Amino acid sequence: MRKYFLLFQMILLSIVVSGQTEKSSELYQIIKEKDSLLFNLGFNNCDISQFENLISEKFEFYHDQTGITDSKSAFINSIQNGLCKLNYKPRRMLIENSLEVYPLKYNGTLYGAIETGIHHFYAIEKDSTEYLTSIAKFNHLWIVENGNWKLNKGLSYDHKDFDKPINKELLFKDQRETEKWLKQKSIPALGIGYIENGKIEQISVFGKLEKGIKAHENTIWNVASLTKPIIALVVLKLIDLGELGLDEPVYKYYVDPDIKNDSRAKLLTPRIVLSHQTGFTNNRENYKDGILKFEFEPGTKYQYSGEGYDYLRKVIEYKFNKTIEQLASELIFKPLKMNNTSFVWNKEYETKIAKWHTEKGEIYTLKKQTEAHGADDLLTTIEDYSKFVTYIINGADLSKKLQKEMVKSQVTINDYKYFGLGWWIDENININNDFAMVHGGDDIGVHTIAFIIPKTKQGLVIFTNSDNGTDAYQEIILKYLGENGQGIMNVEMK
Repeated sequence: MRKYFLLFQMILLSIVVSGQTEKSSELYQIIKEKDSLLFNLGFNNCDISQFENLISEKFEFYHDQTGITDSKSAFINSIQNGLCKLNYKPRRMLIENSLEVYPLKYNGTLYGAIETGIHHFYAIEKDSTEYLTSIAKFNHLWIVENGNWKLNKGLSYDHKDFDKPINKELLFKDQRETEKWLKQKSIPALGIGYIENGKIEQISVFGKLEKGIKAHENTIWNVASLTKPIIALVVLKLIDLGELGLDEPVYKYYVDPDIKNDSRAKLLTPRIVLSHQTGFTNNRENYKDGILKFEFEPGTKYQYSGEGYDYLRKVIEYKFNKTIEQLASELIFKPLKMNNTSFVWNKEYETKIAKWHTEKGEIYTLKKQTEAHGADDLLTTIEDYSKFVTYIINGADLSKKLQKEMVKSQVTINDYKYFGLGWWIDENININNDFAMVHGGDDIGVHTIAFIIPKTKQGLVIFTNSDNGTDAYQEIILKYLGENGQGIMNVEMK
């Protein structure tokens, strides 16, 4: 077996491989689709037709535990007489952010691709109990045969097996059981805040800040773009006080030097910024020259923009001659007793911060903000941010008019969701056509998210400190939000 395995490695190394393709590229989407057909339809549902259609007649499969399968027919036979006859239903889940695709070309012509990634395998019992059985890395060699993409070679290796299911009744309540679950997910730390009937019901932190250092309820988290709802509420508070107009042009207070000669700067208003219609990119660093510019006329369509929110931060700082830290403290942090929340780094956070981790558990260098940003890098605890979410659920002491504006459709994103003021709105999450307010925060080593269901006054806040963080969301959402959580996931996956 070792002989053939090494031979296959040599073959792969000898192939001319271009750099990793972008996730937005056509090739990446093609391979991702083929992967989904093979596993989501084929493997997860024992649909043999998918294997028949997608696997090459020259197929070979190398597994670090079960050896070599040297033909298509032998592989399909192993599925029919193995996978399809287990006393439980298997489920494979691709760790999406691990997926990489590398094009293969000869004389400039694309003839194949190498797909690499990490996947998790679960067992679903007859009583619907589901638990992780193994984690593995994989390499797939896809070749274009007669105009069709076919899986030519497969490697599955570096398996880590788990044979004891998690006690779901204790999950997110019991420290030991939850941390066992986190270990399986390769997520060092998790924070959960749950609000029911407009009141905080649970504040929990599980796991470790880093290896050997336990996380506690006062753990400080960088929540990335969950900064934006805070900025939005500061601005709405100022509007409610009559200090600023929702549709007031902001150029009279501040204009970014990069766009001072562009007449479109006069079209920017708080409403346009808070609903992501500025025409700015998400980050000016996306441009080679680093210069901020309009990509379309403000107010004409949706484009998520951190630059827009930081622009508005500068507007209100110039207008009120106060920092965003001062304004947020006066209007939100002090009234809500959010005593552990800040836009800038504090040396006291050094021993409290949830370190950022790669998917392999390595630690990223922390970003220590010395200046506030209007779109990113808020530092807070799970309790503090849950207080903020609870405040929003209960109206945030805003006028009825502004409460309605916050959840009103300011700009359509697709048939299922739109953007209000500071929040995405997922529509029709249940049979009563209720809606949910949603906002996430994603950065290297950071995945955070918050949900609000206004009608039931439920809220859920999830903080993680890993590139694998989103892998925790599904089970937490379903555990706390039930059918409404399933409705949110249905909208998000459309």
